Formats: sequence, structure tokens, C-alpha cells
Amino acid sequence: MKFLDEARIFLKSGNGGAGCISFRRVKYVEFGGPDGGDGGRGGDIVLECVDNLNTLIDYRFQQHIKAKNGRPGEGSQRTGASADEVVVPLPPGTQVFAEDKLTMLADLTESGERVVLLHGGDGGRGNLRFKSSTNRAPRRADPGWPGEERWVWLRLKLIADVGLIGLPNAGKSTLLSAVSRARPKIADYPFTTLHPNLGVVGVDDDELVMADLPGLIEGAHEGVGLGDRFLGHAERCAALLHLIDGTSETITQNYKTIRGELDAYGGGLVDKPVVLVLNKVDALTDDLRREAAAELADASGMEVCLMSGAGGEGVEAVTRQLMDHVRRERQRRIQDVA
Repeated sequence: MKFLDEARIFLKSGNGGAGCISFRRVKYVEFGGPDGGDGGRGGDIVLECVDNLNTLIDYRFQQHIKAKNGRPGEGSQRTGASADEVVVPLPPGTQVFAEDKLTMLADLTESGERVVLLHGGDGGRGNLRFKSSTNRAPRRADPGWPGEERWVWLRLKLIADVGLIGLPNAGKSTLLSAVSRARPKIADYPFTTLHPNLGVVGVDDDELVMADLPGLIEGAHEGVGLGDRFLGHAERCAALLHLIDGTSETITQNYKTIRGELDAYGGGLVDKPVVLVLNKVDALTDDLRREAAAELADASGMEVCLMSGAGGEGVEAVTRQLMDHVRRERQRRIQDVA
């Protein structure tokens, strides 16, 4: 299934059914009177968060979703049938925006969450509703009220505990494949990863979800390379794992480039806990390792972990650090709910 994290769709709720103009005509009943029934309600548009989806690809091909109209009223005081609601299934982490892409209409994060985005129109009143002491035979009925319609933007932000960030070829996909059963594409050229990949990582007796995000380069916030649109998937993460290629000759510059792009993107990413890792250390001598780690620590002011995603060196220590951050974030959310 192709990954798609943004889609524009048109939604329309159903119109209400028209009221009926009818008079009771029964043999031997002298004064029948009006008996027109009301129209039924139009169908609602309901957004529902479901577990078995992780992409918006369905809405690439189904861009118009409309609910049915209510049935018109009938004689003998019969109310028209109301139309069924139309449920739009969305993956967890989907945000719904108005057409301006700024006004958020809904944010679905928990499975089973439901939001009635557009209400169906009410049914019109039949002529029985207009009967009075001075108007015994009304010939008036209301049309049904129109439903609502609008274009909306769907934007998916994956629900992951940890986001992998770094320049292209920093070893993000290699690490994800080493610590989980995910099998992202791995190759020795830039931008191998074209869309985010998720993997479940077991840490001692617990688990976390790790997201491998496409690599950033300088100017990504201005659209260079793949841009920074995939950073939205890191906004919900408890921590970020920043990988630096230890074999690079510009380690300090690489670190500053990524931090600069996070700052330019916003979304609170620069304030998230970060585990800084010097990767591919299996290709370095002991002296080069120490020099590179010291250089990176001076530039970042942070503790630097040494790791080889391909060889497995230092991976366990890094995942345990990440798990600590994830547990703290989970505890904070529980306290916020309480």
C-alpha cells in the first residue's frame, strides 16, 4: 500500500426531505382534514478514527463523499425516512483542516473517536403542522433544509514514540531494520527513504514505536530536497533520535544543519528530548571515535552516544535511553488525563 499523508476531499451532508401536502379522503368521513407528514433528516458526515489504517491513500481515489437525502413525507401522517450517516474512516493521528489549511476542525488520535463534522438538513414540515382553528385546510408544506458542504484537508501525523532524524544516509533505515521487523529500503545513495516507515522496537519488557523519517538537507524548510513536510510526523513523538554519520568530514556542520531545519520548521521540535548518536563508529579507529565524539559534544553541548546500527554496537544502550524518555512522556499524559 502506497503511503499518503495528505489529501483534499469534498464532503456533503444530505438534504432534509420535503414535507407533504395531503388530505385525508376516506369514504363516509365528512371532515378528513390535512394529513401530510414531515420529511426525514438528511444523513450526517461522521469522521471516525480506526486502527486498521495507516495511510490516506483511499482518499486519493475517492475525493467526493456525499450523504443521502432524507425521504419526503407522505400522506396518512407518514414521516419520511431519515438517511443513514456516512462514516469516513481515518487512521489515528489524522488532523482535519478547513480549506485554508490553517483552521483545524478535528484531531483524531484515539481509536473509536468520532466527530460529526457536517450535520444533515432537517426535514420539512408537512401541511398537518400548519392546521389551526382558522386554517383548517392548509395547502402549505416546507421543503427540507439543505445539508452542509465543504472542502477539507486531511493531514496524517503518525503516532510514534520516537522519530529518527538526520541527513540522508545517516543510517536511519539501517537502524530501524536492525531493531524491528520493519524492512525499509536501504541503499548507498541519498533519499533512499521517500516516505516515513514505522517499526515496533522491543526494549527489555516494553515496546516503543519508531518512525524513520526521510532525510533533511540544508534549505529543507524552503523546499530543497524532499522539504520538511514529513517533520509533522515527529510532532507527536516523545523523543527524537538524531543520527550523525561518524564517517563524515563535516560532523559539526551536519549537526547544525539539522538543528537549524528543526528550528525553522517550528512545531516545538527543538524543545523535544533528543538522544544524539554518532553512528557508523565501526568504520572508525578508537582515536577517531574519541575525536569525533568530542567535536560533536563541543558543538551540541550534549552527551554523545557511539553506535553502529549495522554492527549492533551501542544499539541496546541507545534504545534504553529512548525508552526512558518514552516512559516519562507516557506517565505525563496519564497525569494530564487524571
